Amino acid sequence: MGVRIAIDCMGGDHGLPVTVPAAVSFLARVPDVSVLLVGREAEIRAALGKAGAYDASRVEVRPATEVVSMDDPPAFALRSKRDSSMRLAIEAVKAGDAQACVSAGNTGALMAIARFVLRMLDGIDRPAIAAPLPNLRGGATTVLDLGANVDCGPEHYLQFAIMGSALVTALEGRERPLVGLLNIGEEAIKGNDAVKQAADLLRASSLNFHGNVEGNDIYEGTTDVVVCDGFVGNVALKTSEGLARMLGEFIREEFSRSLLTRLAAVVAMPVLKRLKDRVDHRRYNGASLVGLRGIVIKSHGSADAFAFEFALRRAYDAAHNGLIERIAQAVPLITAKAHGALPTS
Repeated sequence: MGVRIAIDCMGGDHGLPVTVPAAVSFLARVPDVSVLLVGREAEIRAALGKAGAYDASRVEVRPATEVVSMDDPPAFALRSKRDSSMRLAIEAVKAGDAQACVSAGNTGALMAIARFVLRMLDGIDRPAIAAPLPNLRGGATTVLDLGANVDCGPEHYLQFAIMGSALVTALEGRERPLVGLLNIGEEAIKGNDAVKQAADLLRASSLNFHGNVEGNDIYEGTTDVVVCDGFVGNVALKTSEGLARMLGEFIREEFSRSLLTRLAAVVAMPVLKRLKDRVDHRRYNGASLVGLRGIVIKSHGSADAFAFEFALRRAYDAAHNGLIERIAQAVPLITAKAHGALPTS
């Protein structure tokens, strides 16, 4: 059976000019996928008419009269926009009309609506935002949580590790991925009480736990998964994005200083292009909202069609490889083992 993806066509900074062409391109690349395009029907059909040839039997348009804007408060989007493209796309997952939802819309609203509509998996207290970051080993390190949970207890770190491990296995086919706990040092004595207790739980679990890792380990690829609270994760992510933009601007400025440096840029162009491709954030687009009873992928709001298609790929891989089932099966087994191996106080 193929995978069907519900797409919030109206979400993000660009909406239809990005979401519809990306969907049509993805259909051409993946034969066993179909899409449910949710949004203003007339506008979606007009966008389809401009997107080129596609297999109409694999495309359904579902009308929605409202749109969640990027600055709508989550509570307002949840309570007052019940016919929004975002909500109807998520409800399609709950109803079984689609196996995954992808949206580039308001992150807070997406999380609030997804949690309300889909509910949490048994044994998971809070959803987390997980995304891949490129590393020196030529792959990516999956980091969570990236902003959904500012304050976390030891149990939450364990749950994040379970979900992150299942995500890497589902998306990358890597059995027993190596898990690291983000800390201010590798030593077991480092960190606050919650992190130290989380490390004890992780060591006692059946997860492939490496131990504490530091920020540089994310990009060195020391582990496949790095877990942290949402405050730390979001700061690390935004700092990384800012550094990447700064370095890109520095390179551009230096190659533009003189005629000689411009000529050098021409000579170096093949190398610069390969470098750009390796660190192109668009290739890592698509954060997973894990812990829900359904697959929800958050695309970057400013994503272009190229980047949005990568988010569709992540949704397809997660559904095709049974992400929800993997998490649901792992949580009770790993949690019981982690707590059973610890001494009672």
